[in-house]
Amino acid sequence: MATQDSGYYDYTIVAPEMPAMFDGMKLAAVATVLYVIVRCLNLKSPTAAPDITYQDTPLNRFLLKSCPILTKEYIPPLLWGKSGHLQTALYGKMGRVSCPHPIGLRKYLPMQDGATATFDLFEPMGDHRTGDDVTMVICPGIGNHSEKHYIRTFVGHSQKEGYRCAVLNHLGALPNIELTSPRMFTYGCTWEFASMVGYIKKMFPHTHLIVVGFSLGGNIVCKFLGENRTNQERVLCCISVCQGYSALRAQETFLQWDQCRRFYNFLMADNMKKIILSHRGSLFGSATKMEDADLSRLYTATSLMQIDETIMRKFHGHNSLKEYYEKESCVHYIHNVDVPLLLVNSADDPLVHGSLLTIPRTLAEKKQNVIFALTLHGGHLGFFEGAVLVPQPLTWMDKVIVGYANAMCQWEKQKPPCQKSGNLNTPCPEEKAA
Repeated sequence: MATQDSGYYDYTIVAPEMPAMFDGMKLAAVATVLYVIVRCLNLKSPTAAPDITYQDTPLNRFLLKSCPILTKEYIPPLLWGKSGHLQTALYGKMGRVSCPHPIGLRKYLPMQDGATATFDLFEPMGDHRTGDDVTMVICPGIGNHSEKHYIRTFVGHSQKEGYRCAVLNHLGALPNIELTSPRMFTYGCTWEFASMVGYIKKMFPHTHLIVVGFSLGGNIVCKFLGENRTNQERVLCCISVCQGYSALRAQETFLQWDQCRRFYNFLMADNMKKIILSHRGSLFGSATKMEDADLSRLYTATSLMQIDETIMRKFHGHNSLKEYYEKESCVHYIHNVDVPLLLVNSADDPLVHGSLLTIPRTLAEKKQNVIFALTLHGGHLGFFEGAVLVPQPLTWMDKVIVGYANAMCQWEKQKPPCQKSGNLNTPCPEEKAA
């Protein structure tokens, strides 16, 4: 008990209990922080091989055997790699760990409407392992171009493997290239990509094409191939990574706070506003479809959907946002793609809602030419690999695309001449006899 002597209270009995109580609070605080870290970093999540959906065909068996990385365990960096948010944020902020500086030539292609498409051409650093001439035709993500770190890293890796690379610069994305018409890139416009592919086919008449699309670029390349059967001529295969397949289905999920998707939507909208406003003179001149009211609404837009409604859909004269998303999404064209098609997504991608992944899974279940690979981790275009903290320069994504392309080139090499890509009109001997 406490004692009183001349107004003085002695707390010597109570005092020894206080440090123990504070120690308990500290332990509880540390435990809470550790729990939050474990939950946020998803540290308890296991690592696993990608979930592969495909039909059992000789080609698919060959591809999976010749590209073993698709069937092996994907191991992200231990401390942060199991968080889709950190994978996405690191990709968005840094791009890649050690970025090469491939040297290419910038090509300018005039379009029928007065626009000028640009792409960068990078020659291979050596012979391809098959001895053939093979060109990667690459479409980057939203507002991206050949100077982005993840593109440069992928191009550098592909060059070393003997691939020529042609990288589309989305119309209006390069800060030092002015628009020559009142139009910029949209979610599904294939005009510029088609122009680049046409140039490559004309300049390199013996080259085979590997079509590669990242995020929004994946939507564009799949739509391009499905729009017209002739677009698939001389194409060995197509690889799409982290696309959403249907903008109409995605718009509702992009307004939800689940997985902070609404916050990502805001950040992407802010970036789009900066790109549009950098070309204000070309897009909002007196001879354009845009009005002062559109510019005012652009300043207050906080989502991609608001920007699409106010600005983007008008470039091609769509009457509504619904019409714009339906016409621009590859979901309505991808079933027409007959060349081998590898679709890659990550289950923890904060931008692509899980409900959208029924599209590629169903397609792979129905079509023999489609393989759908779903990783447990990777975020949006992250796919970093590494032991504990520091990721490797090359990502799982870089290795998968080149590995799949190598396997496809090898398959093409061993086929009879009459069955090779580009010889569709040349009958085989048994067909002639028939």
